[in-house]
Amino acid sequence: MKITNQVRALRRDKGWTQADLAAACGVSRQTIVAIEKRRYDPSLSLAFQIARAFAVRVEDVFHPEPPDGTNP
Repeated sequence: MKITNQVRALRRDKGWTQADLAAACGVSRQTIVAIEKRRYDPSLSLAFQIARAFAVRVEDVFHPEPPDGTNP
């Protein structure tokens, strides 16, 4: 199952750079880039850290991609 995410949209809504989010989560900027490009699915712990940084539920950030490949 592929996971899609709203990291880029949420980050932009906050006016944060990738480096800002990376610092808030204790990871490298490259990790955030890979997550946003869906090249890397974060660990459960990192997924919760990202959600916490945005003050939203983890389900608001990450969700399964629909079978037809469209984003919700």
